[in-house]
Amino acid sequence: MRQRHLIGVFSILLLAEAAQSQGPSHPDDTVIKVSSPRLTRPLYETPAAVSVVNRPAIQTGQQRLHLSESLDTVPGLFFQNRTNFAQGLRLSTRGFGARAPFGIRGIHIQVDGIPSTLPDGQAQIDALSLDSTERIEIVRGPSSVQYGNAAGGAIAVTTASGDQSPPGATLRLDGGSHGYRKGTVEASEQWADTSAHASLSWLDFEGYREQSEVRQGRLNTRIAHDWSGGQRLTVTLNALDTPTAEDPSGLSRTEVAEDRQQATEFARSLDSGQTVDQQTIGLNYEDPALLPGTLTLNTFFTHRDFAQQLPFPGSSRISYDRLFYGSGADYQGRTSLVGHRLRYSVGAEVNHQSDERRRYEIGVNGDNQGQVQDETQTATEAGVFAQGDLALTSALSLSLGARFDRLRLAIDDQRLSDGDDSGERIYRETSGSAGLNYRITPSHQAYATIGTAFESPTFTEFANPDGSGGFNPEIGPQDALNREIGLRGTVGRGLSYELAAFSITVDDEILPFEQNGRTFYENAGETQRDGIELGVDWSLSYAWRLTSALTLADYRLENFRDSQGNNVDGNRFPGLPQEQWVSELTRRSTDQAFAAVELSYTGEVYAENSNQTRVSDYWLVNLRAGDSFAIGEQTIDVYGGLRNVTDEAYFSNIRVNANSDQPVDQRGYFEPAPGRTIYLGVALNL
Repeated sequence: MRQRHLIGVFSILLLAEAAQSQGPSHPDDTVIKVSSPRLTRPLYETPAAVSVVNRPAIQTGQQRLHLSESLDTVPGLFFQNRTNFAQGLRLSTRGFGARAPFGIRGIHIQVDGIPSTLPDGQAQIDALSLDSTERIEIVRGPSSVQYGNAAGGAIAVTTASGDQSPPGATLRLDGGSHGYRKGTVEASEQWADTSAHASLSWLDFEGYREQSEVRQGRLNTRIAHDWSGGQRLTVTLNALDTPTAEDPSGLSRTEVAEDRQQATEFARSLDSGQTVDQQTIGLNYEDPALLPGTLTLNTFFTHRDFAQQLPFPGSSRISYDRLFYGSGADYQGRTSLVGHRLRYSVGAEVNHQSDERRRYEIGVNGDNQGQVQDETQTATEAGVFAQGDLALTSALSLSLGARFDRLRLAIDDQRLSDGDDSGERIYRETSGSAGLNYRITPSHQAYATIGTAFESPTFTEFANPDGSGGFNPEIGPQDALNREIGLRGTVGRGLSYELAAFSITVDDEILPFEQNGRTFYENAGETQRDGIELGVDWSLSYAWRLTSALTLADYRLENFRDSQGNNVDGNRFPGLPQEQWVSELTRRSTDQAFAAVELSYTGEVYAENSNQTRVSDYWLVNLRAGDSFAIGEQTIDVYGGLRNVTDEAYFSNIRVNANSDQPVDQRGYFEPAPGRTIYLGVALNL
């Protein structure tokens, strides 16, 4: 199978050569700038694997439920858990984030400049409104220089603003298979120097499996005011209400063969799932006139009220009341150093997380047998960073970056009947990067970079498997060294490409294992990650466009004996495929009608460190189409999609190392994905 994909790589390169022969290369008419690597600069002057996805790919004909819909054609990304809203979308890049049983780990995520990643390194993006998302920037590879406690990369999401959106309102209604229903209202307006944009949505979805219903509402609002000197103040208000998000849990192979749609017995009897109530307010001030460069100040406050019943008896009912807030400052300027142009960014930020956590012992009949955890968990991260690009020649530039972080994790145990498990961990970490960027021609770029990154255990990962509270003394941070070379360019007037080769060594890799149904974590000796990522975007004509993303990677465990005593040295990293290929062909007519077909391949994975359980590879075919009609001064958009056209039996998630204290054939690794499904939508633009 890998040989077939390599043939695909060479085919794409031959196509690029053919396109180049059709005419001379020209730089893009519009310079694409990226800010997710902290230092704002043109994409073709950025020595990193960075991709940009804009509103058409995010919105057009999509359900707008998960990031995976719009980021499928970005190389190097791997998505799981698209159908279990209680666990949340799992996203990994270059292997980072694969260990998370829920949410996103090891990747820094921010929305409109507000971090969604906590100081302890964990992120939830259930409040993200894709209905109003305009742009997504993705940085692949270690990002501690930019953002601190993150080794896998960064994702920066920008939602719509009133001054960049047409005034008016849009009403959308969606429906489809398995009781899928969604309604959305979106509106923009501008008054002199003040503008506003807001979106409100409600999702009601029964789900493919038993015990997988979700009901969820989101509100996202941005209000901006501009002054004559170019200063801008933006206020962001975001709210999430999830009264129901059920969890059907993972099945064994035997259970999958019996009924793919069933939930586990305990998931049904305990009514496993979660409820979430979250509100965020953020302020961002940008001033390009106070100093020679641009000064940006931001602050935010998030409150999250969370409760969850896990799908097993024991200490399985958890809840927390979270306060997450912080502030930051960033200054970007230009100067001259020994006669060479220097573009630089310096900044500092402080973020604080405080969780009032409780956990309860639940019997096999669902009865509450008493509280077993009552503690306050606090994490404070303070970081300072600097980054600069020095133009050595008109074509060659040197990039250097450094960051120092102080991270304090503390537990204040308030349940002392079983002893005082209070304690703290303090980490002082320095990260650095160096890169060379060479502009081969105005439309072609080559770069090489090397960087370090760190990732601390989260509070969840610090849990002690011996049953006591406090910090597990056997687990610590992991450190990564990333080496990368890449090419990026445009060929002719219609084809752009990005190619990156990476090699990453991670010391003390943090990996999960399960004991009595609950997930715990341990440090592996070392992991090695090597791979190639290729992305192509080809406008064959005005009507036809092809996008394709190919990832070939090898992730290996080294010098590691797992919790079951297995020597797994040389084994493949669990839960990650070695091959991924996603291609989408789109046709758009002059009257706004469109149709798209997406073909994707995911290679085989293993479910545990010991590589005993192989999960087969699979192909998927997805279709979507739509059109617009004018009725008076209004327009109506009609769209729909058919997912998994061939009714492939595959798994939307593999619960890595699940139930590792049970026989292999009884372990609940598998979360089956839906078969063939359909959705339809209509949007009225007022």
